[in-house]
Amino acid sequence: MIEIYTDGAASGNPGPGGWGTILRSGQHYKELSGGFRLTTNNRMELFAVIEGLRALKNPGQQVMVFSDSKYVVDAVEKKWLFGWVTKGFAGKKNKDLWLRFLALYKQHQVRFTWIKGHNAHPENERCDRLAVAAYQNPASLAIDTVFEAEQQNKLY
Repeated sequence: MIEIYTDGAASGNPGPGGWGTILRSGQHYKELSGGFRLTTNNRMELFAVIEGLRALKNPGQQVMVFSDSKYVVDAVEKKWLFGWVTKGFAGKKNKDLWLRFLALYKQHQVRFTWIKGHNAHPENERCDRLAVAAYQNPASLAIDTVFEAEQQNKLY
């Protein structure tokens, strides 16, 4: 079983945002993080899961994702996501990321566990620190091209 702990954060919504992910299996431990100059908290929560799954080297893994994001956990565990797919994501945000997630999700046996955020859970607190540190480093922030294009289209 591979454990993936995730968190996302944004300073403003939208604003600069970051994500943090920890992968753990037996003696193996890896931390990942990154950020974007303009994004949302929900996008960063989902992106953290995507990056955790993307880091897995072999398909068919048993994975438990621990997240404090009800948005992500409930969308998958309550099967809302699969209804959104059927309806072409009509009226739903973050279609681009959900499609990326689904491609990775289908390669593994993934379950989710919701954990309360900011509740002294060591891995969740570490992921939060990784996410915040990522968005606080402006020189390293990437461009969330899909989100920024959508924001630009809203202005016209």
